[in-house]
Amino acid sequence: MIFVQMLQEQTGCAAYLVGCGSAGTCAVVDPQVGPEPYLRAAADRGLRIARVIDTHVHGDHVSGARELAAAAGATYHLHEAAPARFPFETLSEGAALDVGQVHLTAVHTPGHTPDSVSLLVEDRSRGAAPWFVLTGDTLMVGDVGRPDLVLDKTDPDLPVRQAATLYDSIFEKLLTLEDGLEVFPGHFGASPCGGANMNRKASSTIGFERKFNLALRLPSRDAFVRYVRATLKPQPADYESIKARNLGLA
Repeated sequence: MIFVQMLQEQTGCAAYLVGCGSAGTCAVVDPQVGPEPYLRAAADRGLRIARVIDTHVHGDHVSGARELAAAAGATYHLHEAAPARFPFETLSEGAALDVGQVHLTAVHTPGHTPDSVSLLVEDRSRGAAPWFVLTGDTLMVGDVGRPDLVLDKTDPDLPVRQAATLYDSIFEKLLTLEDGLEVFPGHFGASPCGGANMNRKASSTIGFERKFNLALRLPSRDAFVRYVRATLKPQPADYESIKARNLGLA
């Protein structure tokens, strides 16, 4: 397996290249605008980008995924719940994506957004057990994704319901994974997409987060919802127009 974490320190954004050297192919997850760094990273390793995936419709930055997919001649993937106005290859719970011997399985983990997915990554040349999980904006290092970047302003209770859904996604799906499994989130540190306790470290493990992430040590769903809403950072500037652009609405 070839694995590259590509970090943007100023924005707190993380993108990922996951590939198979023997097959000469790879996937890129959550790229930002400008295809060149990802095309270069793939070419430097003798890889062709076959798949480009957004873990959700982003609200803090304009996604570069469709641009990269077009430049690379790759398939663009997004969860089926995303109300996008452009064609994409849909992901659903349990959807399997192969890039050579590397196998990615989509786990629907809504809460930050209704279309959020996490990706379990396996190297089938080594075995069937996942090596790590790309958690998008569902589980961060030290915190969790925020539930309030919504376009529907007519329903004031929607962020509360999304926070409760986030609890279920984390506790019923991600925290059922083995403690030693590595966690690579879509944002870190300076990003506004998580709570006030996000760490600048850009990776962790399920077990470490289970033990030390304050949001995961609360006694109930209601306590989790209160905590997540009480520790929100300021919303990203222009997030509504950013989300609209990422959905093809503007």
